[in-house]
Amino acid sequence: MKTFNLKPSDIEKKWVLIDAEGLVLGRLASQIAMRLRGKHKPTYTPFLDCGDNVVVINAEKVKLTGNKRQDSIFYWHTGFPGGIKGRSAGQILDGKYPERVIMKAVERMVPRGPLGRKQMGNLRVYAGPAHPHEAQQPEVLDVAALNPKNKRV
Repeated sequence: MKTFNLKPSDIEKKWVLIDAEGLVLGRLASQIAMRLRGKHKPTYTPFLDCGDNVVVINAEKVKLTGNKRQDSIFYWHTGFPGGIKGRSAGQILDGKYPERVIMKAVERMVPRGPLGRKQMGNLRVYAGPAHPHEAQQPEVLDVAALNPKNKRV
């Protein structure tokens, strides 16, 4: 037996469309991260970007379980003394850019480094139901049907 090694010329990238309406954030993010990395494929190679392009719509309608809407705080620092700031996940979802909650959740599940940044470039998240990637004919992935716990009413 020889070990299979995927070459960059053999990589086949598909386009996947996910509707985030009513889905639990962490469960959705783990499915997206797996698709971005290519771990769902038998030809997965850890050091190559062999994952798919993922388009997520209705990001503003994602659900958070428990008290995470108030208690989950995203922190950043301004660079000035005492400049720590934070915003809850609920505030971000109700704000101008609700898609950033999904982006940050997936970003924290993808490895840090050059390959992780390249894989994050294959993720497109949109707050509403419209997206400009119709020409790529993305196949729809029903994350809610994969596990009953993935969807909240």
